[in-house]
Parts: sequence; C-alpha cells; structure tokens
Amino acid sequence: MDYLINKNIKKVIKDTLDIDNKLNESLVAQEKSFNLNTEFLTARNKKNHESLYKKYIEDFNQISAKLDTVDKTNINSNNSEFRSLKLDETYNMNGAYLHELYFSNISDVNSEIAMDSLPYIRLARDFGSFDNWQFDFLACCSAARCGWAVTYLNTYTQTYMNCFIDLHTQSVPVGFYPVIVMDVWQHAYYRDYLKDVKTYSKAMMKELNWNVIAKRVEKADKMLAVLRS
Repeated sequence: MDYLINKNIKKVIKDTLDIDNKLNESLVAQEKSFNLNTEFLTARNKKNHESLYKKYIEDFNQISAKLDTVDKTNINSNNSEFRSLKLDETYNMNGAYLHELYFSNISDVNSEIAMDSLPYIRLARDFGSFDNWQFDFLACCSAARCGWAVTYLNTYTQTYMNCFIDLHTQSVPVGFYPVIVMDVWQHAYYRDYLKDVKTYSKAMMKELNWNVIAKRVEKADKMLAVLRS
C-alpha cells in the first residue's frame, strides 16, 4: 500500500521551531489497480472483491484522520475512543495491505516456476521439498476460519514458514514478512466455489505470479543479510 506521508516538511518545521505542539501527520492510503486475468474467478466475484478492497482503503483513511484529533490524555483499556480507533486502524490497514499482496501474486495465466529460481530454492530448502511447501500451504488455506494463508519470512528463525491469519489481525506472527498471500475469506471464493476452499486454493496456486514472488524473496534475502551482519 502506498502512503502519501506529509511528515517531512512538518518535521522540518517542528525541529526548526523546537516545538512539541501536535502537527497533523495522518497517513493517506492510495488505492492501486490490479489486472485479474484469471478465468478461475467470475467477473462478478472480481468486481465484488475489488470493491471490498477499496472500502478498506476508504475506512483506513478516515480512521487515520480521526486519530490526529482524538483525545490521548484520558485513555484506558476498557473503553476509550483512542483504543477503538487503533484497533480499527490495524484491521483496515492489514485488510488493504493483504489484499494488495494477494491481488499482485495471483492471476498469472502463464504461471511457471523454475527449479533454479530463488523462490523454489528457498521454499524447498526450508520445507524439505517444494511439494512439502505446497501441501503445508494448502493445509493453512483449509485451516483458516475466515482470513488468509501466508508464506512468510520469519525474521527470528530466519526461515520461511506458512501460517494462517484469521480475519486480518488474529494470529499474525512476530517478525512476519509475507511473500505469498492467499485470500481465504469466504467472499473470495463462495460465489464461484461455495464452501470448497480447497478447490479454490488449488486453482489460485496454479496461477501464482512467481515473478512478483521472486522480487519479494529478493527483498527478504537482503533483510536477512542485514540481520546476519
């Protein structure tokens, strides 16, 4: 998700004047466009899914603006507007970001992966074989109640692992850098597959965009190089 952050000029002003008064620093998420060429999803399903993504962007921007002016002096963990807004901020931010990752790494109708490619090598290394990664990833797709299946770099174990995230915010691992994302909310597949999440997941995996995934793995390798230095 691209952010238009109006912080640089404001920071210069604040540092120059040496003041602590609050400056508006809200983040504004910018909607992205995606070409969903897959024939495994109907046009109505794609349109509905894109509209849901746009709503996460819209809600995140509204919440971000509200956080600039919310009372931060009278806070408690039981009932405070600040707490509610922060929960909603993470929920909608993750919803937008995960959708962007998902839309970007599916729908390659010419999908193929070479055995000497970086994603293949890394996944085969950390899961024992590429097939093992596929079986484990599909298991996560089926295990998620309503959420996501993700292959991610764990910056603590420094290996690739699979997980599922319920909703957008439950069971997100610490040290989590996603490289492959599958949407397994019911809205992603129910119109076309009813309750058959396994068939839907296999269909989407046939069209994973390994070029996009390879770029993510390249970034992950750079992260690991820094962590190991």
